[in-house]
Amino acid sequence: MGLGLAFVVARAPVEKGIREITLPLRHEDIIRQQAREKNLDPALIAAVIYQESKFEDRTSSAGALGMMQLLPATAHFIAGKTGGTRFTTQDLSTPQINIAYGSWYLRYMIDRYDGNETLAVAAYNAGEHNVDTWVARAGGPDSFDPAKDIPFPETRHYVQSVHDHRKQYRDTYGKELGLK
Repeated sequence: MGLGLAFVVARAPVEKGIREITLPLRHEDIIRQQAREKNLDPALIAAVIYQESKFEDRTSSAGALGMMQLLPATAHFIAGKTGGTRFTTQDLSTPQINIAYGSWYLRYMIDRYDGNETLAVAAYNAGEHNVDTWVARAGGPDSFDPAKDIPFPETRHYVQSVHDHRKQYRDTYGKELGLK
């Protein structure tokens, strides 16, 4: 019996290390804060960050910056809407600003699509114009099926992955995200 307990105790750090690699979470304090301020599910913010950058400050080939992968033009739009008069593109490498702006944009998209988080997440990835076109072709938001109405394989995968990772973040990091 003692050996079994030792095995369980020894496995706990290994499992935590594996979890940190396979499903990382960083800046949970900022995520909780932004979720409260923007009325968002913190697990949704974490899932978008995971899908965009796996919590790494990076620049995409398209020029999107930071953990939430915001294009400079989008970030300047957000700065204009939120009073960020001293904002510079370099600020997107700061986790607080990047997560705040990305969360604002996610809330903006959710509001724009009348609470439809699937459409909001698709637009976060593929842009509003594309999503508007897809929704119109589907006959409206009530008829929209992401599995068949999103023609871009990357965006279909993105939406499904954010959905799946949101659940994983809720289940794995509920306490850290302030959900439990």
